[in-house]
Amino acid sequence: MIERKDAMQRVRLAHTRSLLDELRRAGPLSRAELVQRTGLSRTTLFDIIADLLARNVVVEREPVVEGQRGRGRPSSAVSLNPAAGQIVGIDLGRARINAVVANVGHDILAGGSRKVAASAAPSRRAAAAIALVEELVERHGVDLSTLEAVGLGLPGLVRDPGRPDGSHGLTTAARRTVDRFREHFGAPVVADNNSHLAALAEATWGAAQDSGNVVYVRWSDGVGGGLIVDGRPVRGAHGAAGELGHVSLDPHGEPCPCGGRGCLELRIRTSALIAECTARGEPVEEVAGLLDRAAAGAAIPAAVVRDAAGLLGHVIAGTVVQLDPSRVVIGGDLGRLGDLVLDPVRQAIRRLAIPRHPRRLEVVAARLGDDDGALGAVAAVLRHGAPDPQLAPPGAAGGPGRPGSRG
Repeated sequence: MIERKDAMQRVRLAHTRSLLDELRRAGPLSRAELVQRTGLSRTTLFDIIADLLARNVVVEREPVVEGQRGRGRPSSAVSLNPAAGQIVGIDLGRARINAVVANVGHDILAGGSRKVAASAAPSRRAAAAIALVEELVERHGVDLSTLEAVGLGLPGLVRDPGRPDGSHGLTTAARRTVDRFREHFGAPVVADNNSHLAALAEATWGAAQDSGNVVYVRWSDGVGGGLIVDGRPVRGAHGAAGELGHVSLDPHGEPCPCGGRGCLELRIRTSALIAECTARGEPVEEVAGLLDRAAAGAAIPAAVVRDAAGLLGHVIAGTVVQLDPSRVVIGGDLGRLGDLVLDPVRQAIRRLAIPRHPRRLEVVAARLGDDDGALGAVAAVLRHGAPDPQLAPPGAAGGPGRPGSRG
């Protein structure tokens, strides 16, 4: 009898953890959504929620307007208690640092950015990111006394090819940066490539939220990418999965810093597009000028962007053949140009990715903007661990904001 009781307790604990894992990954969910996601019966799930509410592990949130997600009338949502912990998400981009502070209930408490020189040393970039977080915390009155972890997005290769497994497989440079943040904040640090994290953010809160299989491209002065397969981010054996910018278009082409030749990134990064506009007789100043004039329909900038998007589509078509995704998401600076970029990509996929094979594939613009990498760093922390259901957090705090809202 005692053994049976212990077995039932273990099953109950497993069910509870499954529920809490979903709330960590997805944020506030209605009971109907939780039934669908966990596979638990309504009776079992409602009983577990009642227990967690009584112990203040989860809280009731304001009603979710389910019609906005394609469902019926509004219903209340369940969330992890926002007071259970905070998460700092940082994207150390090549030219800009973005940071957000969130809680485990998926409320965004603060966010901001600052420019940084592309030539700045890693130590200087880390110091600038730390100063940005401290500024945000002070400005928004955020208490980090229950900081759970820091999520960190870094450009380029983050994983050591010789040690591909887990958080200990970081490159030497990434490890130094991680150590700097861990020592300053006194909390664990989860690090990954910032394009991989941007893909995760779009899959969690953005344009790929309802898609289990996604190809994401971050197109700015670098061309990075991320893959979501069966709802899970894919790093690959050496941490380099999704590096679409380093697919070679010409094996005899210009040398790339990655060691290859003729890489896509060399042809379509923003600096290359600006140079191409000048070569065609219409100089543009900086990225903002390129985007503004292309969006306004200026002939040469628009043609340069369309041609580059066609090259991107050519590479994505090969990835579509390999992965068979349901959605392709284009983010970064060029993703803001909408159909000027998306249509050539769609056309290339239709022409090159097994045209006779019927598929339902959407090519859409990213939704989360410049915060995507920092939000993805938060999402990575939320997926990295789960709360102990036997420990009740302090009383509920914070409002029912969603990513993008500011406290």
